[in-house]
Amino acid sequence: MNQLPRGLWILLAANVVIALGYGLIAPALPIFASDFGVGVTAATAVVSAFAVMRLLFAPTTGRLVTKLGERRIYLTGLLIVAASTFACAFADAYWQLLVFRAAGGIGSTMFSVSAMALLIRLAPPAIRGRASGYFSAGFLLGNLAGPLIGAALVDFGLRLPFVVYAIALLIAAAVVAFAMPAAPPAPTATDGSPSGLPAAGFFEALRWREYRAILASNFAQGWASMGVRIAIVPLFVEQGLGQGAGWAGVVLACYAAGNIIAIMVSGRLSDRFGRRPVMIPGLTVAAASTMVLGWAPDIGTVLVLTAVAGLGSGLFAPTHQAALGDLLADRQRGGSALAAYGMSSDLGAVSGPLVAGFIADRVGYELAFAVTGGVVVVALLLWLVANEPQPARARSSSATTSDDPTPGPR
Repeated sequence: MNQLPRGLWILLAANVVIALGYGLIAPALPIFASDFGVGVTAATAVVSAFAVMRLLFAPTTGRLVTKLGERRIYLTGLLIVAASTFACAFADAYWQLLVFRAAGGIGSTMFSVSAMALLIRLAPPAIRGRASGYFSAGFLLGNLAGPLIGAALVDFGLRLPFVVYAIALLIAAAVVAFAMPAAPPAPTATDGSPSGLPAAGFFEALRWREYRAILASNFAQGWASMGVRIAIVPLFVEQGLGQGAGWAGVVLACYAAGNIIAIMVSGRLSDRFGRRPVMIPGLTVAAASTMVLGWAPDIGTVLVLTAVAGLGSGLFAPTHQAALGDLLADRQRGGSALAAYGMSSDLGAVSGPLVAGFIADRVGYELAFAVTGGVVVVALLLWLVANEPQPARARSSSATTSDDPTPGPR
């Protein structure tokens, strides 16, 4: 019961390779876009375009996963992103880079939604937080090394990281194709028959306070970590502090290092003490360190603040994944509630760089980061009023054995 399933270890290994490649292009992407003579908003739009396609294609991906299975969709998604990333390396105009990067968003949502569905089905309930932590660590270990390698590669040209990323994705696809076991069967009832709980619908789940809090924290994660961190922080380092692209990679690596440190303990803590006691401190730390980042006077302060923000994110990001698993564990695979979870992060990753980039252009980086921290504060407030997540059957049991109508999602 305390051993992680083999399939989850395969996902972890694939995540390391995927994130390594993703980290390679993180320092180069907005700077590469700005080399075509566009402003901050247009440069950050390249990051947002990727997330826009993820957002638009997520509902379709949920249906494809249900119909064709997680493993097949996972592999297809990896190959699509590999092809689009390789094309980015040969873009000759801004619009080409924008189109190629956006196309990769389709494949990205395919492998991310299918991976999340597998995580929920594979992770035993008693160690779901630990499994979610390892799952996130698989991505972040690669994300830690990726920016450092990418910062070195940009000295040989801004196009080279895209070629290396495409190769990394092909390696990840090979690992999954040859080592990933067949998807586990759908949940069953106590008598061995198929579970009577269908995939959760979005509007059904939206009535649960816990689910609304999970959506908010995932939106904040997309806005601050996947959006502003990738699109705005490198520009702030280069334009606001006058440092080179290499320092941008080091700053992103510091964020990833903070993530790794927190993730090593957050999963076990949430399994032992619950999701909320870990979520709330994580969101608090992430919000405070992000809000003051724009006033950092030098690169040393930026390194410290981004590392602290990474610690906060490392506490809450895997924990709300485990919380989602708690809510949907008794459900069949797929469902619009699971797709909407992925969409919430993508919506944040789309709107965050655009809004923060617009503010940075018009007002300054100080207000851009303050607004980003405010988004995290909203998620914190929703978690403060949410209950501890529980599986559907546990909620039903609580409702029938207690006169108090408050347990469970509202």
